[in-house]
Amino acid sequence: MIIKAQRVKCAILTALADIDLQKILNVVMYQSKSANEIAKETDISHTTVYRKIKWLVDEKLLIVDKIIITEEGKKSSLFRTVLKSFNVKYEYNSVIVEAEQNVDTLRKVTERFLSLDE
Repeated sequence: MIIKAQRVKCAILTALADIDLQKILNVVMYQSKSANEIAKETDISHTTVYRKIKWLVDEKLLIVDKIIITEEGKKSSLFRTVLKSFNVKYEYNSVIVEAEQNVDTLRKVTERFLSLDE
């Protein structure tokens, strides 16, 4: 699909230009993970991981896939990417961004939405 919204285009380009954001997107592409798991796997500080995850969620590049209760009784969100791949092309006076949706995430969101009827 071609991304038409300017804000989403800018968010994608920003994410691709930031190494930490790229690492976070890579880790949660195929499997939902908590912020702690992301920090461990990417070797990014917890503070930075939480800040960058918040930005990705605000920009709608990540979603909260599910919320679990840890063994310690704390609530923990698991995150997953909304988009799976990007293709960016620059032509005179125009930036074209194509993206492929992460089908697993799309399926889960659809299932949740449809389950609201029950």
